[in-house]
Order: sequence, then structure tokens, then C-alpha cells
Amino acid sequence: MDKVIIVVNPGSTSTKVALFNLKNESVADSAVSHLSDQLAQFDNVADQFDLRLSGIEGWLQEQEIDNKEVVAIAGRGAPMRPLESGIYNINAKMLDDLKSMHYSNHASNLGSIIADFLGKKYKVPAIIVDPVTIDDFTDYARVSGIPEIERKCRSHALNLREVCRREAIKLNKTIDRCNFIGVHMGGGISVAAIKKGKIIEVNDALLGMGPFSPDRAGALPVGALVKLAFSGKYTEAELIKKLSRESGLKAYLGEADLRKVEERIENGDEKAKLYYEAMLYQIAKEIGACAVVLKGEIDGIILTGGMSNSKKLTDILLDYISFLGKVILVPGEFEMEALAGGAIRVLNNEESPKEY
Repeated sequence: MDKVIIVVNPGSTSTKVALFNLKNESVADSAVSHLSDQLAQFDNVADQFDLRLSGIEGWLQEQEIDNKEVVAIAGRGAPMRPLESGIYNINAKMLDDLKSMHYSNHASNLGSIIADFLGKKYKVPAIIVDPVTIDDFTDYARVSGIPEIERKCRSHALNLREVCRREAIKLNKTIDRCNFIGVHMGGGISVAAIKKGKIIEVNDALLGMGPFSPDRAGALPVGALVKLAFSGKYTEAELIKKLSRESGLKAYLGEADLRKVEERIENGDEKAKLYYEAMLYQIAKEIGACAVVLKGEIDGIILTGGMSNSKKLTDILLDYISFLGKVILVPGEFEMEALAGGAIRVLNNEESPKEY
């Protein structure tokens, strides 16, 4: 086997692991499954390390790779403190924050922890790329309207910056010479103004402004939200769960699977049509706002993420936004390729990793 990069991307019940060659081509990949009841034993997701690692190492042994063939490890970055976009070495401070749940208790915390272990095992660099909390906001973008609340930059940054990098190459440019509006549409929706490769404005895709999604609330009327919070119906944790997992299409229609919602529309369900199209109306509005942030200087509007596989959805969005500029469809997500690509740039001395 040629030189390879090991890429690790932990999810809630499985860990994606892959081997990439130095051309950023996947030569082997798997989603190593973990039993939910075993994972549930750990309050701190970082304590799942041994369980997850055993599955990953078992898969790696099956690939029969020689230690000398491994040249780098790339792990999925977790929610951490706000960081400039780019590639980061995994260091003791980062691992400390992840193991102590200082900023989050998310499955992706294990991305850095596992990558660090494998890096030491194979004696190669271990890095993360564009974690969800990269923050290149302008000062204007941070202002919320009240001093006690600052707007935060949280987005599907890994996939958004990867698709921008790919489209920049097609324009014979580098990402830092292009302006894009990047729209990642999955369970959550990120609509970002990306100026010279940096996300200078984006809605908070989990609990913030922007469109509602298949299962998230998006922006809400403030007065009504305050009343709901003090209604006595919900604890703080219950309300956060409602807004981040049980809202959007799921709340209106009892269904978060876009394909099933579209089937209902095809079968004449007018209620499904209303809320589906209302979601797209809100996405289009957010794209328009990002066009203003970029003052109309746009190399393209990129629609990506799983939802952009739907022709019905993209056709409706095109009707709203095509007057703003070129619309580029890049369906799916490219997180594994983005992680491998970051490692390749480091190995080729095209980009220097930053310190956390």
C-alpha cells in the first residue's frame, strides 16, 4: 500500500474511519459501529475512548498497513473555544479542554483524542481541521442587540470551507481570493458569507438565528419565546432539546426525513407543502442577507449537504436566489476529504498548522 493518512470522524453511535492516499482519494473506509447501551454507560463522551479505539484498531489491522505507510492522522474537530479557521496541531491544552468537557460533551470530542493516540503510535503528525467553532466574524457580526448576549460563530465549517476550496480551484483561484455564500443543508442549516475563505457571517446552526430546519427551530419571535420559557411547561434542558431536536418540520409534520415529507407533498398533503416551502423561503431570505454582507461581490452561491440532493428543493431555491449570481450544486458532504486534504497541505508545506 502507498503512503496513507488515517482519518477519524466520531459520530453518536459509530466512528467513520478511512485511509486516504496523498492524492486525497479514499482507499478504504468504514463506519465502525458501537452498541448504544455500551456508549450510554459513559456520562463523559471522552470516557468512550477505549471502546471506540478497539473497534478502530481492529479495522486498521484488517487493512494490513505497515507502520511506515502511515504519514499523518486527521481527526474531526469538536466544539471548542472560538478559533481562527484552519488546521490545528493537537496539543495538551486541546486534549485537556475536551476531556474535561470544558466547552462540549459531544462525540466529536473523541476525534482529537483518538487522533492524538494514533499519531503517537505511528510517530506522525496528528491534526484537526476547521472545527465547528472556528470564528472569523467581523465585530459587527458579534453584536446581538443587547450587551448580555454576543452572537457566536458556529457552523458546518468543515464542509463549507472544503466545497469553497474545490470551487475556487475550478475558477483557477485559491480560496482566499474568492467570495462565496455557502449553504449547508442537513439536520441543521448553515448559511454563511465566506469572504476570502473566512466565514465572516453565519447563523448559529444549532441554537441561533436563521431558517428552521428538519428538526431545529431557527430564529423565533423573542416575546413569544420568553413566554414559552417561563410558561412552566419546560425545564431549561427540556426547552433546549425542543428547540434543537424537536422543532422545524418534525414539530409541524411529525417527520424530519425530507424524502418522506416530499412524498407527502407528491400525494397531495397541503400542510406538508406549506411548511416545506416555508423552510425554503427562510433559507432563501438568509442567503439574501449574506449577499448584502458581501455587498454583492459573490463568486458563487454553493448549495451543499444532504438536502441539496433533492431536485425539488434546489429548484425552489433557484427560483428565489438565481438573480443574485451563479448557483453551484455540490450535494452531500465532504468532511472526510476535508480532513485528509488538511493533512496533505501540511505534509506538502502548503499550510502551517496553528497551535491551540
